[in-house]
Amino acid sequence: MQDATALAQAVRRREAAPVELVEETFRRIEATEPQLNAFVTVCYEDGLAAARGELPEGPFRGVPIAIKDLTDVGGVRTTYSSRPLAENVAPADAALVRRLKAAGFVVVGKTNTPEFGSTAVTESLLNGACRNPWNLGRTPGGSSGGAAAHVAAGVLPLAHGTDGGGSIRIPASCCGLFGIKPSRGRISTAPYGDGSFSLGQSGPLSWTVRDAAAFLDVAAGYEPGDAAWLPAPPRPFLDEVGAPPGRLRVAWTTEPALPYAVDEPCARAARDAAALLEELGHEVVEQTPPWQDDSVLDRFSFLWRMGPALFPVDPSALEPLNELLARRAHETTAVEYGQQVIALQRYARLVAGFWEDVDVVLTPTLAKLPVPIGWVFESEDPWEQFTRAAEFTPFTPALNLTGQPAASVPFGEADGLPVGVQLIARAGAEATLIRLAAQFEAARPWIDRRPPLRVA
Repeated sequence: MQDATALAQAVRRREAAPVELVEETFRRIEATEPQLNAFVTVCYEDGLAAARGELPEGPFRGVPIAIKDLTDVGGVRTTYSSRPLAENVAPADAALVRRLKAAGFVVVGKTNTPEFGSTAVTESLLNGACRNPWNLGRTPGGSSGGAAAHVAAGVLPLAHGTDGGGSIRIPASCCGLFGIKPSRGRISTAPYGDGSFSLGQSGPLSWTVRDAAAFLDVAAGYEPGDAAWLPAPPRPFLDEVGAPPGRLRVAWTTEPALPYAVDEPCARAARDAAALLEELGHEVVEQTPPWQDDSVLDRFSFLWRMGPALFPVDPSALEPLNELLARRAHETTAVEYGQQVIALQRYARLVAGFWEDVDVVLTPTLAKLPVPIGWVFESEDPWEQFTRAAEFTPFTPALNLTGQPAASVPFGEADGLPVGVQLIARAGAEATLIRLAAQFEAARPWIDRRPPLRVA
């Protein structure tokens, strides 16, 4: 099994040709799609044409990659998994896609997502349910489920995801992958605006930490007009892989920010990971950030409802959850919205301040194992669907509010399903997470733990 870094090395050594990698990827897509439904669009002609052409001499020259169907690839459909936008074709590449292509990646398709990425499972009326290769009756999790499912199944070793409330970390945990949400401002959202909080961040889902680090190196950077941006790190993130993290002060907790119960397999993974960190020489304390606030989910919904409301479509054409969110957005006054933003900013400052005294916080990534397909939508009440998603993912959205980097590391299995733990660092400290995740990877290797449905 080779990761994307190894594939790129093979191309540079002329041991593999880009067209061979792309053709093999299409073969693997065709072998798995009937079971997974991970792709919305497969770019057969464009992918082969790019692979046969003059690719940039970047670090990932000739390596195939898939882009989540919430991000524009010029000339390719961006459906947002929404029926009114089923034939929407992007006029140009998003800045991130332009950067990935400049690094030599070949785009081979767009991956499945829920409508507008609005919930914690990849299921929609337009594009159907994506399934987890570990158990086809379970979700691959998050709105980046299509990205995670095909990586876990061995179609590709690396994929692009986005994370507005946990949707890189959630599917990473559900599918046994490494996934990192970078700090706010690390990767540009251009050409689109950042919004009040810039909740959504692009990032990688991968087999290896080094692939994720190398992805960040080519994806990060300022674009003209960005409201939030970070300066380049002092050295490439790839150089942090294998670098000693030093003796870190790590707080661990199984108490989530949202008031929902945590199932024992998820809590046990966090306890065991804390014990491993202690064995590795870190200072480990059991302590919970000041993030428990019963009003946060309702306040968060004021931000979340803006997404579907800003698309130029009739709310009645949307799925029930997004119709509810859009209608509530139209009913919200500017003053009400501003009040909620200010309250959430205060909350975010309070939570982020906890990292003044610790380097990393360790938690379960999720409160439940991957839930069954359809579980979020068992109730016809769209608000119940919204809260069910939060019940599944109570540890992740707070970090989209604070803008801190957070990663999910594969740590174990329960009932034949992967279980991940979440690592959270200070804003701008992706290097700390990469060093620590690489230490986890060396101490508890996960790349050979593959699901029953796989092609590599």
